[in-house]
Amino acid sequence: MSKFLNSINTRTLVLLLFMALVAAARVLASGTGGQISSLSHYTPIGAMALFGGAYFSKYTKYLFPLLTLWISDLLLNRLVFYGEWRLFYEGFYWVYGAFALMVLVGQKLLRHFSFSRFLLAAFTIVLIHWLVTDIGMWLGGSMYPKTAAGLWSCLVAAIPFERNFLFGTLFYGVLMFGVFEWLKARSPRLRMSYNRNELC
Repeated sequence: MSKFLNSINTRTLVLLLFMALVAAARVLASGTGGQISSLSHYTPIGAMALFGGAYFSKYTKYLFPLLTLWISDLLLNRLVFYGEWRLFYEGFYWVYGAFALMVLVGQKLLRHFSFSRFLLAAFTIVLIHWLVTDIGMWLGGSMYPKTAAGLWSCLVAAIPFERNFLFGTLFYGVLMFGVFEWLKARSPRLRMSYNRNELC
């Protein structure tokens, strides 16, 4: 345990703070007591995935973003959706699989950050989220027939939600990447560490 704690440097702590703050914003904006807020559709999970993929290193690229998503899901299950603690929800593996792919996009496209790369990454992950989660809904649900027409209807019905997903990704992404890049330019301690014993 002490070895793990010693491996957490200043950069890692700041990155984790960013993830925690955005996850808290996700929970707070979603509503309470079974009342779902309209702000819940503008989710920050896309920005969280890109941010984690871009800045964390080694296995933490996937561990910390997925853990943050899971903890915020736990809180949402208790406070908003079900009124109880649920470890997972039906079809969660499609969402988490899409999220892992989104982290990969952040890793590949945002290793060297620029606004144009960020825009490309944002549109890419919206496409991933749209296809993966809605194919999962189509396969696992009973709302749409298991035909090409049923799949198309499912995808078309999701377009307004994916538009909001894009807006949420852009808003939270600009905030997270903008503030961190600004801080990184002013503090060498926030730049990438090359010490193999450190997490990032």
